[in-house]
Amino acid sequence: MFVVGLTGGIGSGKSTVGKVFNWLGIPIYDSDVHAKRLMRENGQIVEEIKNLLGNDSYLSNGSLNSSWIGTQVFKNKILLTQLNQIVHPRVYEDFDQWKTLQNSIYIIKESALLHMTLTKQPVDKIIVVTAPQKIRIQRVIQRDSVDEAKVLSRIKNQISEKELLKIADFRIKNDGNSALLPQVLKVHYKICNFANSNL
Repeated sequence: MFVVGLTGGIGSGKSTVGKVFNWLGIPIYDSDVHAKRLMRENGQIVEEIKNLLGNDSYLSNGSLNSSWIGTQVFKNKILLTQLNQIVHPRVYEDFDQWKTLQNSIYIIKESALLHMTLTKQPVDKIIVVTAPQKIRIQRVIQRDSVDEAKVLSRIKNQISEKELLKIADFRIKNDGNSALLPQVLKVHYKICNFANSNL
C-alpha cells in the first residue's frame, strides 16, 4: 500500500486539505482524531495517562480533559515526551490495522507530528500544508476560542514551516488566496503516477 503523509503546523488547514483528498476518494487516517479516540477507549492507555498526569486527565463522564492535559504537557517537554511514548505506539498499531482494510491506489496518514514518527512508521511521499502565521493564528483563535498568546505558545512548541518543508515532496498553500482544488488535483495525479509505478 502506497502511503502518503500529510502534515502542517497548527492552523495551516491540513484537515481541510485532507477533506479535499477524501472527496477524491482517497482514504484519510487522521492521527489526532484516532489518538484521542484511543486515549478515551483503550483502558491501558487511560490507566497509563492517569498515572503520568493524574486523574484530572479525564472528566467525570470518562471523556478526555484535553485542555487540562494540554496545559500540563505544553509547559513540560519531559511530560510531553512521556505522553507521546504512551500514545504513539498504539496509534502506529491502529494505523497498521486500518491500512489493511483500505482498497485504494494510495492512502493518506494525516499527522501534525509526522516528522517525529517517520523513523518508526515511514511513508512514501510527504505533503506539507502551509499558511502565513497571521492566518494560522486567526484560524486557531476562531476554532478553539483561545487568545493569541496561547496560539503563539503552541506554534512555538511546534516544528517550523521552514523545517517541515525540508522533508516535503509536495507543498500545498492554504493561504486563503491560492485555490485548493487545483493544487490538490495536481498533487493527486502525481502521487497516482508514483503509486502505479511502484505496483
